[in-house]
Amino acid sequence: METIPARSCEGSALPDAAFRPPYIPADTVTPERDITHAHFTSGDRVVILKGAFGGDLCGEEMTVIAPSWHTPTDEDGWRLRNPHGGERTFITAHPRYMVHVQRYCPDCAGYLKALGEVLLPQMPADRVVDGGWYTLTALDQLVHNRDLRDAR
Repeated sequence: METIPARSCEGSALPDAAFRPPYIPADTVTPERDITHAHFTSGDRVVILKGAFGGDLCGEEMTVIAPSWHTPTDEDGWRLRNPHGGERTFITAHPRYMVHVQRYCPDCAGYLKALGEVLLPQMPADRVVDGGWYTLTALDQLVHNRDLRDAR
């Protein structure tokens, strides 16, 4: 089976110089995504979609390491490892932020398609675009901006 066509933005992460359009389209799909913790397992390769490039969604590819409580949503999350290291080698994320990239997954493919239909028409295709949909907390927990209102 084929892999999902989500990809890293020019390597493993959105570059610091990624374009931030004056109008950033709202990601209304991710906060409504209904995906359970059990959908992912340790060792899965996933991508956190953070922007677009060349007409495709893209983001940071990571490896699922271990279960971890996601404080901003008060739900089960996953500890993720960025294989490229750096200051944020390990973060915690909610399952609804992640998309399988190593294998075909109908749930992730449907989410990716829905997200693309909402966001891609609003984003320039000629440069790397940072959607600005996520923030990292002081505890290195990734939180979607729509989930910030519920964060403690």
